[in-house]
Amino acid sequence: MDAKIKPIPLGYAAGIISAVVMLLLGIGGNLGIYMGAVEMMQRWHLLFSSSILGIILGMLEAAVISFILAYSLAWLYNYFL
Repeated sequence: MDAKIKPIPLGYAAGIISAVVMLLLGIGGNLGIYMGAVEMMQRWHLLFSSSILGIILGMLEAAVISFILAYSLAWLYNYFL
């Protein structure tokens, strides 16, 4: 039985989830909720901030990074399978 993972759908799913999480963190940060997590994201991500532009750019950055990591992980899994 060949249990291969499809890299592109996995990458899209990871990118979408990451972008949604960054959006929720941005909204929560502006409401004063989860400030510790917001501060960590501001340190870890170059483009993320609590402004609207910063939230959108942080979402794009997180989506791209997550897509690349999930795609690479699925590709490596399939390669060694």
